[in-house]
Amino acid sequence: MLQLKDVHTYYRDSHILHGVSLKVDEGSIVALLGRNGVGKTTVIRSIIGFTPPRKGGVLFKGNDITGKAPHRVVRMGIGLVPQGRRVFPSLSVKENLFIAARKDHRRGAVWDLQRVLATFPLLKERINARGNTLSGGELQMLAIARALMGNPDLLLIDEASEGLAPIALQEVSRIIRHLKVEEGLSILLVAQNIKLAVGLADYTYIMSRGKVAYESTPVELADNDEVKARLLGV
Repeated sequence: MLQLKDVHTYYRDSHILHGVSLKVDEGSIVALLGRNGVGKTTVIRSIIGFTPPRKGGVLFKGNDITGKAPHRVVRMGIGLVPQGRRVFPSLSVKENLFIAARKDHRRGAVWDLQRVLATFPLLKERINARGNTLSGGELQMLAIARALMGNPDLLLIDEASEGLAPIALQEVSRIIRHLKVEEGLSILLVAQNIKLAVGLADYTYIMSRGKVAYESTPVELADNDEVKARLLGV
């Protein structure tokens, strides 16, 4: 579904990603872990096109999307759930969802308002509430639901657990698992919460200093105390 090959990304003269390679198989969840500032969000920005790589390639379903404009990447079938949620605070839940709506006749099941609200019942209860009145958990659900309105094949979720209370995190985890198991979506999940990643992912990568420093199955990572201590501070 997604493959990064030797990606090097810069912010002006600052070399942030140093040859990152990873892949997301169709229908799988891949977790990208690491401490703050190691380049996880830059990986997302390199894929979606906000900060295009200067070297290396990004392939989506076999097509080279390196450097393509973000709106073109989204139209090809990639949905973004950004860090910080980026919900429009003055718009209602319904308006935030409609802004991202895009019909896709290639897929048998189309995400529309009715289907999204059936998947996120808490949003249905808050359908007319403005973004600036929502809780952290509701904002995260709205950000995921908004990405689904674009009918993606691949979801990029940046820091799904950030600032969430335990009960809200449990609900977000349930929804992410549902999207993989029941809906067949492929997901690249950027996370600092190792428990969340190990519980959801089929495969894990850990970044350090702009590079992939470790990769394994979640079970292998859970049993590797040395790696967790050295790369994650756990």
